[in-house]
Amino acid sequence: MPNLPDVVLWSIPAFVLLTVIEVISYRVHPDDDAAGYQAKDAATSIGMGLGSLVFDFLWKIPIVAIYTAVYELTPLRVPVLWWTIPLMLLAQDFFYYWSHRGHHVIRILWACHVVHHSSRNFNLSTALRQPWTSLTVWPFYVPLVAVGVHPAALAFCSSANLVYQFWIHTERIDKMPRWFEFVFNTPSHHRVHHASQGGYLDRNFGGILIVWDRLFGSWVPETERPVYGLTKNINTFNPVKVATHEYVAIARDIRAAHGWRERAGRVFRGPGWAPAPAVEQAEESVAA
Repeated sequence: MPNLPDVVLWSIPAFVLLTVIEVISYRVHPDDDAAGYQAKDAATSIGMGLGSLVFDFLWKIPIVAIYTAVYELTPLRVPVLWWTIPLMLLAQDFFYYWSHRGHHVIRILWACHVVHHSSRNFNLSTALRQPWTSLTVWPFYVPLVAVGVHPAALAFCSSANLVYQFWIHTERIDKMPRWFEFVFNTPSHHRVHHASQGGYLDRNFGGILIVWDRLFGSWVPETERPVYGLTKNINTFNPVKVATHEYVAIARDIRAAHGWRERAGRVFRGPGWAPAPAVEQAEESVAA
């Protein structure tokens, strides 16, 4: 097994220090247009982050078992060397892009990821607002294990990706140098991703790199000031409700659905999907 450091654990002091600095910066140089910090909101984000550590530990048991089985079955092996680690980070970031995009466009996956978008503030504490049901993420990385990436190396790359994204959750940084903005994910790109305006929805999915969004048509520059939160905000600071509200909504829609086709749509189509009204369906049938 590769002997790789726990990136998240080593980064916790930096998370705390940077968050304190950001809080102080709002006190010293307040910005009336910025969302800033709200005590209850920040407490909820921190609570969600702590809860995710517990639940992620539980989810790791079946996930590690699956990854280990795939790794043992494949004859391929990618050695953990100084030059292969950057390649594995690049590959993991590519699959992260598709995982992240999938968790925005498939409702049952969105039910997991929506937690991270539920705050109407945007600051470093928002980065800690992590889901408790991340069991939906693992299938996207099976190809990496299947080509011989050791599960521990994959975990290291995923942790590095997560740590990188901490600093981009801020309004205190405007724009980075143009070359950096072109290649890497930045606070400006990620503010767009967290915005609830129509033109910003489902954009800028990148983790470390923004080039995937540029390649696959999901990149949008920051122009107007973002409005953070959901298109329909949940108005609660209860961590349990924050973690489960979309699953509850899915269950409610399934109960009210007319037929299995609609039930499947409520689960596997987009978060805003709804069947066409009966009148429209009838008109389409006549026209056909």
